Amino acid sequence: MGSIVEYHLCAIDGGGTGCRVAIARADGTVVSRASGGPANFATDAARTVDVVRETVLAALRELGGEAPDPQRLIAHAGLAGIMNAQDARALAAQLPYARCGVSDDRLTSAIGVLGLRDGAVLAIGTGAFVAIKRGGDVRFLGGWGLHVGDQASGARLGRELLEHTLLAWDGLAPESGLTRAILARFDGAPAGIVAFAGSARPADYARLAPLVVDAAKAGDAVGRILMDRGAAYLNGALDFARLSGADIICLTGGVGPHYEAFLAATHRERIGRPEGSALDGALQLARRILEETETRA
Repeated sequence: MGSIVEYHLCAIDGGGTGCRVAIARADGTVVSRASGGPANFATDAARTVDVVRETVLAALRELGGEAPDPQRLIAHAGLAGIMNAQDARALAAQLPYARCGVSDDRLTSAIGVLGLRDGAVLAIGTGAFVAIKRGGDVRFLGGWGLHVGDQASGARLGRELLEHTLLAWDGLAPESGLTRAILARFDGAPAGIVAFAGSARPADYARLAPLVVDAAKAGDAVGRILMDRGAAYLNGALDFARLSGADIICLTGGVGPHYEAFLAATHRERIGRPEGSALDGALQLARRILEETETRA
């Protein structure tokens, strides 16, 4: 392998909402960024590979004549839906870079958000998980996907909103301005909701989450029920984490910060600002790969 200065770092962060890429020099200085479509390996593995490759190429094109060859990239990809080492190897084998580490996006989020600090990350976007970090050890709760997990996530909020709306239609749950607005969105009858749910993916449900958040903040009863339900899960996870001392809590993702007002007071007082993002975590891990490679050379 050549000198460390001959390579560029490539950080990749992908999830149900979209894929983000940063290209950096060997010293970590970011020189280009690009965004692409959804990249959840569990939802659509083949499409995820295509999106990652396309987004990296888009970031390289931004550099014009100074762009390195993709085979001169040292990359780390943190992607939603990477459930085991087999998934990681399958993805890495299809990416044409000099070296490429692959993990799920929980690891890159924890490293990017907390940096050297200890505490918990509530990463809540289309999907959701909790990361608990102490020193070099990181433990994860959740992140198992919409069908069996992702409590409190944007996708869960959207799906539960539709479920509650149908229960209200049947007279088995209270209606509100929010449920009436959802019915109107689907032509005023359950059939539209059922047809939507027949093909909806997590990102489709998550697009309804802002309606829940805004309604809850405005005092809508159903909006508060759904946000309180998600917060109950998050409070339980934080209780389990047994945070102490200077441990902090960071709320990230498109939905995460909106849960602050719904958390228990003992947890709210620990909330701090994220140091970085999952993309920053992926960049740190790419840098580690480069340093380890140079050490062995």
